[in-house]
Amino acid sequence: MSVDHNSVREYLLQLQSGICAMLETEDGGGRFNRDEWVRPEGGGGISCILTNGAVFEKAGVAFSHVQGTKLPPSATAHRPELAGKKWEAMGVSLVLHPLNPYVPISHANVRCFIADAESDQPVWWFGGGFDLTPCYGFAEDCVHWHRTARDALLPFGAHYYPKFKTWCDEYFFLKHRNEPRGIGGLFFDDFNELGFERSFALMQAVGDAFIPAYQPIVARRKTIPYGETERSFQLYRRGRYVEFNLVWDRGTHFGLQSGGRTESILMSMPPLVSWTYGWTPKTGSREAELYDRFLKPHDWANQTP
Repeated sequence: MSVDHNSVREYLLQLQSGICAMLETEDGGGRFNRDEWVRPEGGGGISCILTNGAVFEKAGVAFSHVQGTKLPPSATAHRPELAGKKWEAMGVSLVLHPLNPYVPISHANVRCFIADAESDQPVWWFGGGFDLTPCYGFAEDCVHWHRTARDALLPFGAHYYPKFKTWCDEYFFLKHRNEPRGIGGLFFDDFNELGFERSFALMQAVGDAFIPAYQPIVARRKTIPYGETERSFQLYRRGRYVEFNLVWDRGTHFGLQSGGRTESILMSMPPLVSWTYGWTPKTGSREAELYDRFLKPHDWANQTP
């Protein structure tokens, strides 16, 4: 089976560049610092970091293409037959932490994984998705986000959006808090059922949908006035983001277990965060609305904002 490494790598580098350009334009002042790095065990990457911008307090958009000689436990839990095999992985991952609490946190990732590449039958799959984590919910934003996700997958089959939406809702869930991380989006992994070219096209459709999904939301919310109450709540909610990434995220576990570059793996961490013991929102407040309305299961794509 032919696996076109070069086309995947070229697409991912173009995706990273395009997303960075969009974020700089939307920020209006901040610029990404480009950090190229080499992994001693094989491969390397480019981590682009923007800090203290006008809109984004911290934004990280990373490309990596790494190789290894032995798959870590996080990658072989569902595929024990690959234990001990050589592997390579390439992808783009981003996490955006806005300054204005009314602009939601966002995460996106697209990736390709290949194991036993030197054999006649290499094992490969694609994965990725994007999800939205608002501190203050707006139905208009949720509907737009999910409709964009749905429309991106429609050419591949109407069943993929509800399948990947459900997968996202179940994956980005803090079991120890019994609450979702945000309003979801798309998540898929171990995907190869359409053959290499068509599966690659689906991954590209997800990657290409991020800008039209996120940019209009940023543009609508970045100038809303806010005060100490909103900022404090934002820092509190960022704590949930940290908890998920460190406790539950498979990508974080894979990166650390495979000897990955710690600075790039942990670029998802917000610059400032707070934990308040036993905090609960006031009844009827905008903060309570997040829990009561937005952190609940919704079929956003089919709702009227």
